Amino acid sequence: MPYGIILVTASSETEAKTIARYLVESKLAACVSLTPIHSIYTWQGSIESAQEWQLVIKTNLAHYAAIEAKVQELHSYEVPEIIALPIVEGSAAYLGWIAENTA
Repeated sequence: MPYGIILVTASSETEAKTIARYLVESKLAACVSLTPIHSIYTWQGSIESAQEWQLVIKTNLAHYAAIEAKVQELHSYEVPEIIALPIVEGSAAYLGWIAENTA
């Protein structure tokens, strides 16, 4: 199975928790870690600075399309960050745990 990490930023802790809880409860993600971050980015021609929450979503990447669709639905941003990175290596036990919890 193609395991991976999907990164999403959210505007608030509440929004991040809402997205994370849905993904885990629906078995689209085995785990979602949340961290407060500060982002500096370009939006509509201006340099912006914002406090955000980073979601680190551990999943089977076969669920990427469903995760992307749900994040778009629940997210407040017009263009949310939704990027997937493959897990190249990982402990067999941890990858098995991801498989078990995203079935």
